[in-house]
Amino acid sequence: MLSIPGKDAVTITDRAAKQISKLMEKDNHQGLRIGVKKGGCAGMEYTMEYVADVDPLDETIEKDGARVMIAPMAQMFLFGTEIDYEVSLLEAGFKFKNPNVTEACGCGESIKFDDALSTK
Repeated sequence: MLSIPGKDAVTITDRAAKQISKLMEKDNHQGLRIGVKKGGCAGMEYTMEYVADVDPLDETIEKDGARVMIAPMAQMFLFGTEIDYEVSLLEAGFKFKNPNVTEACGCGESIKFDDALSTK
């Protein structure tokens, strides 16, 4: 993984850590794995899945009992991302503040990265 010594690949806000910890406890999950896949109107989408077994190739970030794993193929796309959990009147969910995103669709579900990242 591209990394800076002493700095996590992604950061997790206190609200996100609290929600991730709650989800981990629900069915005794080891954490949440985040990644990206092709899809959506802008070209890529974030993925999140429960983790039963930690993959040694995943980049693992822990905060206050919350554990997030970054799938190997997604590591270069997610470096520098902040994961937050927001609650509003109409919705609640994880939000990704990713400095690598160059475009996002109106619905906020689909993203595009710099072409240089996509060809590595």
